[in-house]
Amino acid sequence: MELNLAGKVALITGGNRGIGAAIAAELAREGVHVCLVARDRARLEDVAARLASSTVHTAIHSADLREPDVAAQAVAAAVAAFGRLDILVNNAGATRRGDFFSLTDADFHDGFELKFHGAVRVTRAAWPHLRERKGCIINIAGVGAHEASADFTIGGSVNAALLHFTKAMAEIGKEHGVRVNAVSPGLIETERFNGNVERMMRELSLTREQAVATRLATHGTTRVGRPEEVAALVAYLASDRADFVQGSLIDIDGGSTRAM
Repeated sequence: MELNLAGKVALITGGNRGIGAAIAAELAREGVHVCLVARDRARLEDVAARLASSTVHTAIHSADLREPDVAAQAVAAAVAAFGRLDILVNNAGATRRGDFFSLTDADFHDGFELKFHGAVRVTRAAWPHLRERKGCIINIAGVGAHEASADFTIGGSVNAALLHFTKAMAEIGKEHGVRVNAVSPGLIETERFNGNVERMMRELSLTREQAVATRLATHGTTRVGRPEEVAALVAYLASDRADFVQGSLIDIDGGSTRAM
């Protein structure tokens, strides 16, 4: 499918690994210039180097999106590098799991500060540029927003807030010509997923195959998803092929979400 994305510019937060790096790679294959934002500069440089080509240029901005001023600086860096901004992917942020009574106020604050408030700030800073270009935003949330889980009280709450924010900004976007949608991945084979599998192996004395099978049974799916599958969906949503998709909250989870 021809997506006609060549020459556009994307800002991707959390673009140094996992789903974010896969999204950057997919957009670069479509000819999109990308600016990657994350804390780990070495990883950013590695991803950017792998994506750069004679037709696609990359930029990086190493900073912590939990700091209030960083969002505007990241957007400014992308615009300075490429002169425009067409696509924003809010992907940064991971939250701590665990027994609710062991989680502190600081844990909750940290979870919201990066994934939710970070996305809010970057959206605010990017909006004038996206409005000018009739661009789009794709927020990467998570299926934990739909069904409560006792050990995911922070992540579920943050993802639910991000989905609500997506709907609210899509309402504004209809007037301003900016499309805003959200993608909620389920079990995806990332470093974090592998870390959780290794933790299960240690705590429950399981082989890797047994630990993965346990995770799949819990989620009710037949396999683990790949970051590239999420990236392909994001690329579609970033293209004019998805021009009539506005305010949609799309799960990519192998059917694990059974709620409406």
